[in-house]
Amino acid sequence: MPDWLFDWRVVWPGLVHVGTTLLALVARSIVLRLLDRWLSRDRPSLLVAAIRLPSILWAIVLGFYAGVEASDFPALLHERLHLILLVATLFSVTITIANLVGSAIVRASQQQELHGQVTGLAHTSARVAVLAVGFLVILSALGIQVTPLLTALGVGGLAVALALQDTLSNLFAGMHLLADRPIRVGDFVKLGDGVEGFVIDVGWRSTRLRTLLSSVIVVPNQTVAKSTITNYDLPDSRVGLPMKVLVPYGADPTRVREWLFEEANAAVATVPGLVSEPPPAVWLMPGFSDYGLEFTVIVWMATYVDQFEGQTQVRTRILRRLHAEGVEIPFPVHDVRLASVDGKRGAITDESAVRPRTS
Repeated sequence: MPDWLFDWRVVWPGLVHVGTTLLALVARSIVLRLLDRWLSRDRPSLLVAAIRLPSILWAIVLGFYAGVEASDFPALLHERLHLILLVATLFSVTITIANLVGSAIVRASQQQELHGQVTGLAHTSARVAVLAVGFLVILSALGIQVTPLLTALGVGGLAVALALQDTLSNLFAGMHLLADRPIRVGDFVKLGDGVEGFVIDVGWRSTRLRTLLSSVIVVPNQTVAKSTITNYDLPDSRVGLPMKVLVPYGADPTRVREWLFEEANAAVATVPGLVSEPPPAVWLMPGFSDYGLEFTVIVWMATYVDQFEGQTQVRTRILRRLHAEGVEIPFPVHDVRLASVDGKRGAITDESAVRPRTS
């Protein structure tokens, strides 16, 4: 075997490295357990999950550092090894902080505003910001002047900004949407141009909506920011559903309103998706329509998408009740009169003959 393996100048730094690494790993295990107890009562802590793997590297780096300090290496080699260990530690800490910040944003979004996965823009922006700061710190540790680099990046960034105006407009529009929060992941929204669906993600360039037919619509953030947004989940997910009911003038409005109230309240107790608070409302609308008395029945749905089945069942109940009470729904009828023109028989539609009929 080589003689240098038995050289005390080599063996001693190796023993110091192994011993320090083992002690650091034991200390790591104890600290992680204590943190897990203090920071997590019912689920794993974000901090513990973020440092569990990198802390192994930190223990190894600490062992190498102790071994280098205990060795008789030349001063220049000492300096280079210390620099390598420092860069490795800074890189590991940067990755850990980036993961920790990203996980914290995900956790906060799930607990507070966003009901689904966190938007990609917030997650990516936070990670990029941490990585950029860590990269600058590593450059400073390597002795590279950061100020000239930042100046060059500023001048180059101006040229890039002019070339990527649309992309940057979408990027800042996405940041505006995240800051102002007119929409959240999981909300059902309708944009000014009629596009509607569930918000899947607000990315760095576009917002994705999933329609009721399970297709995905990709809308540029700039378009979303400029649109009139109807959010059916703000301030809560309950949605009022107005339904117009037309009855002939010969019907008793008081009795009709009672029937509509009874059917609306009965539907709340039996139809899935209807809620009892706020209670149903029935109004006789002002003015007189061309064909009869116009009532408006309002019931409240738990969510916007419940309106389709709820509206079908409520309208069916109302129609059956009116038929059972002998009330027919009025509708317009066109009269077509046949007349003789220049001795020839022809068909003339007289618009003045358009009038309502109940049968």
